[in-house]
Amino acid sequence: MEILVLYYSRFGATEALAREVCQGVDSVKEVASRLRTVPAVSTVTAATEDAIPDVGPPYVTIEDLRECAGLIMGSPTRFGNMAASLKYFLDGTGSEWLSGTLSGKPAGVFTSTSSLHGGQETTLLSMVLPLMHHGMLIVGLPYTENALLTTTTGGTPYGASHVTWNRDADRLSDEEKQLAQALGTRVAKIASRLCTTESN
Repeated sequence: MEILVLYYSRFGATEALAREVCQGVDSVKEVASRLRTVPAVSTVTAATEDAIPDVGPPYVTIEDLRECAGLIMGSPTRFGNMAASLKYFLDGTGSEWLSGTLSGKPAGVFTSTSSLHGGQETTLLSMVLPLMHHGMLIVGLPYTENALLTTTTGGTPYGASHVTWNRDADRLSDEEKQLAQALGTRVAKIASRLCTTESN
C-alpha cells in the first residue's frame, strides 16, 4: 500500500517537509510513501519542462492518483493560496473527479511560508477544497500532538507547516519535523485501517 506525497517546491522548504512526511508514512507497517512533484508553470502557453526532472523525484502522473491509498499534498504559500503549479495539475483531474478515483481515500496537506503570518492556514485550506470535491477524507493534526502545543515556528491543526524566517529555507525546526512526520503517520494509519475494513 502506498501513500502519494505530492508537492511543489521552489527553494527547498516544502520539499524538506515532504521528506519528513514520507518518514512518517514509512514508519507504518506495510505502508510506503511515493514521493512526486509537479513541474513549474511556464509563463508561455506551451510546456517547457523536460518530461523527467534532472534531479529529485519524478513528476506526478494520473496513474499515481489511481494507485495511491491516500494523498498528502504540499505547497509553498502564494499570497495565502497554493502555488499555481500544483493547482494546474489539480485542474487537470476532472476525469478522476468524475470517476471517483480519490473518493473515500484519506488526505492531508502541508505548506511553508517565509513569515509567521504569511498565509499558512489559508494555503492549507486552499489545498483542502479540491480534495473535498474529489471526495477525500481530510486528516488534520490534533492537539494530542504535543509539538503543536509547544511550537514557536510552524505547525497548525489544518496540517504541517514550516516558517523559514531568515534561515536556510530547508532547515526545519524539531517541532516542524515532528508534526510533518505525525501527519504522514496519521494518513498512513487511516489508509491502512480503511483498506483492512474494505477487505473484510
